[in-house]
Amino acid sequence: MEPTPVGASGTVERWRAEASRAFQHHLDRAAPHMARRWAGTLVAAAVYALRVYFVQGFYVVTYGLGIYLLNLFIGFLSPMVDPELEALDAGPGLPTRGSDEFRPFVRRLPEFKFWYAITKAFCIAFVMTFFSVFDVPVFWPILLCYWIVLFFLTMKRQIMHMIKYKYVPFTFGKQRYGEKKEPAASASKD
Repeated sequence: MEPTPVGASGTVERWRAEASRAFQHHLDRAAPHMARRWAGTLVAAAVYALRVYFVQGFYVVTYGLGIYLLNLFIGFLSPMVDPELEALDAGPGLPTRGSDEFRPFVRRLPEFKFWYAITKAFCIAFVMTFFSVFDVPVFWPILLCYWIVLFFLTMKRQIMHMIKYKYVPFTFGKQRYGEKKEPAASASKD
């Protein structure tokens, strides 16, 4: 057990540690509830969108948020080990495994960290809308068009990478082993 610090800084440090521990406890409890977590994030996104719509400003903050979300999404879709770099590192050596060996897809950015970063980004952007220093006057349709072009070019590059190295970052539609299927009720021939 660590000795407890004394004085004002010790009290602040102890309070910060307790708050951090309580926050981590709530995060750990929320981890298995994926649908509820994402529903909360959608609520935070809707509140942010309504705030920007009614204030009619903070388009640069929204653009920065969009770029950050795109970066997170690319991290979510990317494998932990880039196959392109893995192929360069392997060199002209002997093969160590067959091409049909099962290798599970491991994300560079796991789903929980992806959710947490998105939620935190929306909360920070929402707080930024209360400070006029971040309300830079811009012509927002240009930012929107630029973001859309950037999104499509980035997604095209990511999809081409997926096709080239034959990986699928999504689990729906894949065969799951170990699950027991109930036999269908067959008609008897009586």
